[in-house]
This record gives sequence, structure tokens and C-alpha cells, in this order.
Amino acid sequence: MTENTNSCEERYISVDIETAGPSPRIYSMLSIGACTVFEPTSTFYAELQPVNDNFLPQALLVSGLKMESLKARGLPPAQAMQQFAGWVEQVTPAGHKPVFVAFNAPFDWMFVNDYFHNYLGRNPFGHNALDVKAFFMGLTGSCWQETSMRNVTRRYFGARELTHHALRDALDQAEIFRRMLAEAREHSATRTDPKENK
Repeated sequence: MTENTNSCEERYISVDIETAGPSPRIYSMLSIGACTVFEPTSTFYAELQPVNDNFLPQALLVSGLKMESLKARGLPPAQAMQQFAGWVEQVTPAGHKPVFVAFNAPFDWMFVNDYFHNYLGRNPFGHNALDVKAFFMGLTGSCWQETSMRNVTRRYFGARELTHHALRDALDQAEIFRRMLAEAREHSATRTDPKENK
């Protein structure tokens, strides 16, 4: 499947992050993983220095990241966001708009948007964020509580689980979204045009 199946001038970019907690005003974003959803494939990954010492133990347990280690080897947030913005602009063709694609996009978006505006004064995605959970809900007619990652991956990946490594998860999210789009376009193609029945 190509990105321009419907002649959309958009560049879908799958993004996943790991954080030290649930709010960007209290906790740090610790890593960013991103990839283009369609070919040509390109990836981005960065680990960031924490902006403070706040963390929830369960958040670090999920990601496996360590605050002290990131303080020593992580990128300063301003540098990481500058690199991320440059990569987004590099992989977005002229005349196209980058679209931020994430699973539970409100969570990832609030950190990425906050960091972009805090350190760069702008967000290269603008206000373009697409939530894979909401897309799945619309595609399948499921309830919100049925849009958990476990249910979605079972449908598209079988027993495979996400790793909670930001880049690996971004790549898996991209694959899930491609499969969802293919399914949605298949449904659209087989839907009878009402005009044909007149």
C-alpha cells in the first residue's frame, strides 16, 4: 500500500514515547521513537535527559529506562527536539503535511507538543494528530474500552506484544495503522454506491 492511495498530500508519521510519569508539567519525556508509516521508510530515535528528578517507579519499570543513566548519556531536551523537528521536516515531501500518528495519541501528543513549544517555540506537526485507538473504534464499531492495545494487537498481530521501546513500538504502531487503513479502504471499495441503485 502506498501513502498516496487517495491522493492525500499527507505524510503519516508513527510516534511513540516513554516518560517518567503521566504529565509533561510534572514528569520528563525520556525517549522518542518515530518512523514513517509508508515507504520510503525512515526512523528516528532519541533518549532525553530528564528535566527534573520526578518519576513514578511503575513508569520506569515499563520502559526499563533509568533516570541516572539518562542524565549522563541522554540528549538535552532542546537538542533532541531540534533533531526530531529536522527529521520530521526531512521526511515530509514538499507540499505535504506531517500527521502525528500514535496509539492513544492524546498521551504521546501532550508530551511531544509541550516539549516542541517549550524548547523550539513551534510544533512541526501543527495540530495534526491521529489517534489509532479512535480510528480502530470507528473502523470496527467497538466500544472505547475495547480499543486496548491488547485487543488491537490480537486482531492484527496475534500473540505478539509491544516491547515498550519507543522506536520498536512506533514501528509496530505503523504496521497496525497500515493494516487498519487497508481494511478501511477494502470496506470502502466494496460499499455499494447508492446512485447505482437508482
